[in-house]
Amino acid sequence: MRRSLGPTDAVVIGLGSMIGAGIFAALAPAARAAGSGLLVGLAVAAVVAYCNATSSARLAARYPASGGTYVYGRERLGEFWGYLAGWSFVVGKTASCAAMALTVGSYAWPEHAHPVAAAAVVAVTAVNYRGVQKSVVVTRVIVALVLAVLAAVVTAAFASGAAEATRLGFGADLSVSGVLQAAGLLFFAFAGYARIATLGEEVRDPARTVPRAVPLALGITLVGYALVAVAALAVIGPDGLAGVTAPLTTVVQVAGAGWLEPVVRAGAVIAALGSLLALLLGVSRTTLAMARDRHLPHALAAVHPRFGVPHRAELAIGVIVAVAAATTDVRTAIGFSSFGVLLYYAVANAAAATLTRAEGRPIRAIPVVGLAGCLVLASTLPGQSVVAGAAIVAAGALIYAIRRRLTSPA
Repeated sequence: MRRSLGPTDAVVIGLGSMIGAGIFAALAPAARAAGSGLLVGLAVAAVVAYCNATSSARLAARYPASGGTYVYGRERLGEFWGYLAGWSFVVGKTASCAAMALTVGSYAWPEHAHPVAAAAVVAVTAVNYRGVQKSVVVTRVIVALVLAVLAAVVTAAFASGAAEATRLGFGADLSVSGVLQAAGLLFFAFAGYARIATLGEEVRDPARTVPRAVPLALGITLVGYALVAVAALAVIGPDGLAGVTAPLTTVVQVAGAGWLEPVVRAGAVIAALGSLLALLLGVSRTTLAMARDRHLPHALAAVHPRFGVPHRAELAIGVIVAVAAATTDVRTAIGFSSFGVLLYYAVANAAAATLTRAEGRPIRAIPVVGLAGCLVLASTLPGQSVVAGAAIVAAGALIYAIRRRLTSPA
């Protein structure tokens, strides 16, 4: 595939995956879980995300090929663990794509959210099909617009008389379990930096570009999320935040800047489209890598001779996501996605722990904390999500075992 992406392009793709609909939707359920401990939950999610990002960046520099942790797990831990990571990623991020599409529908036309969501998937798949450079141009515009909207929300909140520092303090509702559950929910809004690693085969000088782009994109995202969370808490408090479905529109209303409400709604739609654009890029590249190794149908490994993209993988994922967006709901999609993605990063951290110092191993504590954090956060998800996610992962493992048995020599 063509190595056409520079450092700025890689950062933009990472931002497009993280500065998305998560911040518009995740604050309310996280506040319901953590109450006054919301900011602590954000900090926990950021620590786990940093460990995951560092491990992923070091591995991507060592193995600059499409596939992300599917490749890292296979090379460092063995074929099964690479397969399990790839399976978890494709399944989890396909659900993430559906959640982003449904967010577009819910904000753009609530009465017809499902048809609009499916249409959004078709449109974004068409953009990706035309080539990754065109996707980067669109993502760059989206990131700029969404950052401007979030800056307007933060400015309106802090400039209003409704903001009170006392709402940022801890209350009697603070609990470890609530904070961890909030961290798991907020992690959904962070988990986009892997898009940079999965594009390793399309980035110029990946050994330098990827390790620099990943933490930079994560840092920019963390600062933005922290400012938005503090502004929301200062204006409406944890209880008010927990009781709304569109937290940022409520913030501007209470802050006396109701004229910003349609701007915020438009920003949510744009943000969700940006996340959907970048997510489809990452899922299709991992599908490409797995198809090359025949863990998925080999026909999906084809690369378009003109556009230089895995066009069959993109079309297949696009169809699956469109169907899911037309038939499921946002909560189900997010819970299912979080379980798969956290397992994916658990494998990434385990793989990074096997690197030697000469291979660019991070500080030993980073992959250890990242692995433990992923497993803990996964266990705090709602029981239904854990059961469904575990069943799908077990199904993937069974498929792997059957395939090995059928293809092994007698």
